[in-house]
Amino acid sequence: MSSFWVYLEIGLQHITDVQGYDHILFILALMATFSYKNFKQVVWLVTAFTLGHTITLGLSTLDIITINPDLVEKLIPVTILLVCVSNFFGVSKLTTGNRPSYIKNTKTYKKYYVEAVLFGLIHGLGFSNYLKALLGSESSIWEPLLAFNLGLEVGQILIVSICLLINNFIMKFTLLNQRDWNFFLTGGAFVSAVIILVN
Repeated sequence: MSSFWVYLEIGLQHITDVQGYDHILFILALMATFSYKNFKQVVWLVTAFTLGHTITLGLSTLDIITINPDLVEKLIPVTILLVCVSNFFGVSKLTTGNRPSYIKNTKTYKKYYVEAVLFGLIHGLGFSNYLKALLGSESSIWEPLLAFNLGLEVGQILIVSICLLINNFIMKFTLLNQRDWNFFLTGGAFVSAVIILVN
């Protein structure tokens, strides 16, 4: 197996590893206000996050930027908390039949894309130490770096696809609405981020 596919698999395994659940929490918080009908927007959102962490992951791996790892570990849960707070104000109510639903306007979409890129920069620093340890014997980092980030992207899309399928089921077969879904995911991510931050 070529090194490209090895690093792609490593990236996929890294983002889906429950031991690295802080990054998964961020993805869940980021997509919490979106429904299964917004799959395309969510994919673009995840790609914006990938763009952000690719930049700092590359710069950090090349030792162009260095930041205290302990500080990065504290900043990551802070990004989750900020997205969670944003989620509680990111939707507006729309009555459809007998059930209320919740929608975003264009400005809200843009805000989420900006958040995804900016906070992705911080998460890239969180990935960097792990990737640096793997690249010790590599003569060139470009192919492994690309493959690793593609693996992260595939893993992130897998995570949101599963969540949106669950969202689809809930919206069709229960009395819950998008606001309930938002509060469930956002609330869980918020509490988990607080626990990470204080430990």
